[in-house]
Amino acid sequence: MATIKDTAEEWEIRASETPFVGNKTSVRTDDVVMPDGSVARRDYQVHPGSVAVLALDDQDRVLVLRQYRHPVRQKLWEIPAGLLDVPGENPLHAAQRELYEEAHVKAEDWRVLADVYTTPGGCDEAVRIFLARDLSEADGQRFEVADEEADMELARVPVADLARGVLAGDLHNNCLVVGVLSLVAAQTGEGLDALRPAEAPWPARPFQA
Repeated sequence: MATIKDTAEEWEIRASETPFVGNKTSVRTDDVVMPDGSVARRDYQVHPGSVAVLALDDQDRVLVLRQYRHPVRQKLWEIPAGLLDVPGENPLHAAQRELYEEAHVKAEDWRVLADVYTTPGGCDEAVRIFLARDLSEADGQRFEVADEEADMELARVPVADLARGVLAGDLHNNCLVVGVLSLVAAQTGEGLDALRPAEAPWPARPFQA
């Protein structure tokens, strides 16, 4: 049986422009040559990329936070996550920073849980979801939060409860859904120690070691 694997490919672009540039992201318009030779215009959001952390404690609970998300007008339960603000930044370092800033937690064991494109039909955002274990309270003062993060709630929820919530349609955050279901698949498959190392290559967002 052939290996099921995504592959890199790039179709010819006849013209490209950036009609909108925002604080963190922008919108690009490309004229792309289709297989039949026609040209189609494609608009998409250009995104620096993100990291997310599924932090699992020794009681099989996941550290989650509840945050208001204005575009969908909901408060969502999520796992700690953040942008890759620095080009070429090591995603592991970014993930460790986000876990500290959002939950004031550090972890000794890090693995790659999953790499995903959040909305490949309309955005080039790539997210690396890490599994963090051997958790402990971080040293020093808590990070000062602002805006939506000032209203965040933190909780530790059993993996089984989160999986049920995903399948019941009660939990919707992309990284939480992918992270929890990937965790369950790993636990029932080859085990968490068989996951990729934290510094595994990430072609979507190449980084410095």
